[in-house]
Amino acid sequence: MTTQPTAKDWFNILLLGVVWGGTFMVIALALEGYDPITVACARTTLGALSLWLLMAATGRRLPQLSRAHLGPVIWIGLLSTAVPFVLLSWGQTYVPSAFAGISMAAVPLFVLPLAHFFSDERLEARKAIGVMLGFVGALILIGPGLAQLGKNALPLAQLACIAAALCYAVSSILTRRCPPIDPITLSALTLTVGAVVLIPAMLLVEGLPSWQGLRPSLAIIFLGLAPTAAATLLRIGIIQSAGSVFMTLVNYQVPVWSMIFGVVLLGEVLPLRFFAALLMILLGLCISQWTSLRRIFAR
Repeated sequence: MTTQPTAKDWFNILLLGVVWGGTFMVIALALEGYDPITVACARTTLGALSLWLLMAATGRRLPQLSRAHLGPVIWIGLLSTAVPFVLLSWGQTYVPSAFAGISMAAVPLFVLPLAHFFSDERLEARKAIGVMLGFVGALILIGPGLAQLGKNALPLAQLACIAAALCYAVSSILTRRCPPIDPITLSALTLTVGAVVLIPAMLLVEGLPSWQGLRPSLAIIFLGLAPTAAATLLRIGIIQSAGSVFMTLVNYQVPVWSMIFGVVLLGEVLPLRFFAALLMILLGLCISQWTSLRRIFAR
């Protein structure tokens, strides 16, 4: 039974927002020394290893996986780790980290129409209005870049970040439809799928990485630990204590923190359209999730 969020729950949801929002800044730091597929590969491999160690420490065992499990686990692994990690890493070689963070705010907006057709959640009028406002925000974000399509890599990098958000949304629907698996075990399995795909891809395309200095190397290690193992524990703890509805508050924080980190710590100069796009996307998110928000704050 979901209980009223405690002070610890509010602290944890804020901390999770900071960790996930700071991921894009850390990717930018890792890219100072390593190529995009290497960065993505390190995220999946280190994340998988840390979660397998966590499973061993908590006494979890690999469940008996049926054929009904294997397909969803593979697809979730591809669409929640391997593909979006590469898209974001490559995209961030051309766009500011804040752009990637704002793009992630579109994930819940992609989920709503997908859930209407492929899950059991109907897209009612209020949610549809929220989705449309959010997509207007996305057009504001990438609109000028689309005018340069075919001239340079910038518009493709922007589309790569949006495509990563779509991958996360599809993987979310697949996760809902997947037969029940312990969340930590599922995270370990899906990251393992990502590692199995990205290790050979990295070796074939970019070769075996070498030490590239302290800052990018620490960044790449952080990516494998904090946004995966540590964040998984935080996420599960929040849902168990305060419920999945309360967990939706993290969606509003990630793009804001990504912009703060990008501007303050990386010195990124952001055009005004980034702020207008963020406002529209968050407004659309607020309208689409209004019932959930009202339930949270009514407590």
